[in-house]
Amino acid sequence: MYFEDYDNAGAQERNGEDVFSKPVRAGKRTYFFDVKATKGNDYYLTITESKRRVEKDGRFVYDKHKIFLYKEDFEKFMNGLNEAIDFINRKEMLEVISDMNAEADENAEAELDAIAEMNTKGMELDGEIKIDIDFEEPTL
Repeated sequence: MYFEDYDNAGAQERNGEDVFSKPVRAGKRTYFFDVKATKGNDYYLTITESKRRVEKDGRFVYDKHKIFLYKEDFEKFMNGLNEAIDFINRKEMLEVISDMNAEADENAEAELDAIAEMNTKGMELDGEIKIDIDFEEPTL
């Protein structure tokens, strides 16, 4: 794998023949997944992050950063990327669960406070509560 700032000298020398390109727009950034071929018809992938920004004089310029990913590194790259994404997803899920538990604890505490308030205002139930349940034998 090779990293490069897009404007570095010699970038054009390393660029092979374009075979396939897929732009992915994501807010202020665009990612380009470009498959290129070497002179020996060997494929590799370049991933370019492009972000538009405004110069002080009002002109738009694009900051670009490029990664060269060679096919012998694809599996390792994907494993690392998937592991990092799984970590983020698990962390976010734990945060959601934690937030849900905190909210449930707050609701339970509010219910207990309401019951305590009812008790202090004399709204307790007096006497016994009787429940009469009649069970019938099933008929066949």
